[in-house]
Amino acid sequence: MRTSIRRPAVLAATTVAALSLTLTACGGEDGSKDNGAAASVSAEQGTSGSDNGVVRTTSSATTSGTFVQAVAEKKAVTNEKAVVEKATTKKKAVAKKKASAKAPACTVNDVKVSAAKQPGLPTTHITLTATNISGHACTLLQYPLLGFGDLPQTSKDVPPVAKSKPGTLIVLNAGTPAYAAVRINNGGVDEKNHAVSSFYVNLFAADGPAEGSKTVAAPKGGIAVDDAAAKTGYWTYELRNGADEF
Repeated sequence: MRTSIRRPAVLAATTVAALSLTLTACGGEDGSKDNGAAASVSAEQGTSGSDNGVVRTTSSATTSGTFVQAVAEKKAVTNEKAVVEKATTKKKAVAKKKASAKAPACTVNDVKVSAAKQPGLPTTHITLTATNISGHACTLLQYPLLGFGDLPQTSKDVPPVAKSKPGTLIVLNAGTPAYAAVRINNGGVDEKNHAVSSFYVNLFAADGPAEGSKTVAAPKGGIAVDDAAAKTGYWTYELRNGADEF
């Protein structure tokens, strides 16, 4: 089909060429006019093509301009969101700072501390509950300072578990509690375990351990404590899976 379509075009071209030669031979002046006309037509076609090119260029430029504008608008929105987020973060930080400034560190007299056994036998963990009884907000800092010995001054310090540290300050409003998980032994009967019916709890002040301590009754029946295995979690609003499992 492509061959049959092209052949008439070749014949037509041959015929036009023959006619052009005949016209040129017959009259140079007329031929010049015709050539001029042809050149004019060709020039007009070229101009038209150029016009089309300009239109296409203009269309491309318009599209490019629209794209650039869209990118600029998107960037502006992103920047605006970043500014808003930064302002919100700063506002929260300021609010947190103000809240902590208004809520001084809890003292042993500001809270009531109690202990309960965690589920499971044998008992390997207890939960401490510190309830704010001061009538005003206070900040419960870090973790409970525990002493399972006869005297708080001679008791071995119970180390904290870093993974249980919460990401925010524990600010207790009046009447609200906080909790801390405490491991007292590794389970089973061990000659290192010693029976404890009460123990000492102290709190942190802003600049370190506070003065004084509070005597807390052990859960009913007492607890068996291995000083070498004992560890405490940080104060938190609620005990969490993973963070307070150790």
